[in-house]
Amino acid sequence: MALVTSEKMFEKALHADYAIGAFNVNNMEIIQGIVDAAEEENAQIILQVSAGARKYAKPAYLRKLVEAAIEDTGIDVCLHLDHGDSFELCKDCIDNGFTSVMIDGSKLPFEENIALTKQVVEYAHSKGVVVEAELGKLAGIEDAVNVDARDASFTVPSEAKEFVERTGVDSLAVAIGTSHGAYKFKGTPYLDFERLKEIHALIPDVPLVLHGASTVIPEFVQECNKYGGNIPGAQGVPEEMLTEAAKYGVCKINIDTDLRLAMTAKIRQVLSEHPEEFDPRKYLGPGRDAIKDMVKHKIHDVLKSSNTK
Repeated sequence: MALVTSEKMFEKALHADYAIGAFNVNNMEIIQGIVDAAEEENAQIILQVSAGARKYAKPAYLRKLVEAAIEDTGIDVCLHLDHGDSFELCKDCIDNGFTSVMIDGSKLPFEENIALTKQVVEYAHSKGVVVEAELGKLAGIEDAVNVDARDASFTVPSEAKEFVERTGVDSLAVAIGTSHGAYKFKGTPYLDFERLKEIHALIPDVPLVLHGASTVIPEFVQECNKYGGNIPGAQGVPEEMLTEAAKYGVCKINIDTDLRLAMTAKIRQVLSEHPEEFDPRKYLGPGRDAIKDMVKHKIHDVLKSSNTK
């Protein structure tokens, strides 16, 4: 099959009650676990790369690993830049084979966000690449994203409509209460569904995106800490809320932290039970299997995107 944009994926999801999983990748084992799960679930997926992951794994290696995954499984994959913070970074990814990029100007004033996003959209569309942007700011910490809860702000529906019309962006990440990283809700989790419904009603043909949508599954946090660690156990987004969000224009849901927790818990378990082990295959292999199990769960039980290929 091939590298594809998210355009047709979103066209289908927008008119159905499911969302496409966008899973962050950092190395070979994570990519293998994700695509093997998607193949078994017959699901469409997006593999997304943060600026930090791109720097860690190196662009050429990541691109070739994704190409190998497509060849091995026969599934279509959208390769997406997550949280691009400049035109130059987005351009470099577009020129090096990415089929989708996100320009994150959410920290900028409204007019500056529009100007930057429009610049990226014009270049990307000339190359057949789609663009995601963000309006509103999510709290939390993940890779290069670091927003204090006091600086977080929900997306204003009327601004969302104006932003899309003026930029021509293909999809829009909205802030309705999710949070980046493992440092999640300290009280009762809350997503502003009324705000989401209003945004969707104003821009019904625009695919919406949820960032910071990991659930920080308690048993994985406990498992990580059991074998040596101090990962906070604050609650993430309840999975039923993510399933509900897909009914109101949310076509893409980002998942990263839950993958990290699942893999880390398994690796810590293996090394704790077998402290003499020094063969990376003996702990990275089980880590890969943990990724696969987590992705299958998300696809089948949360995103409801099984058999959408």
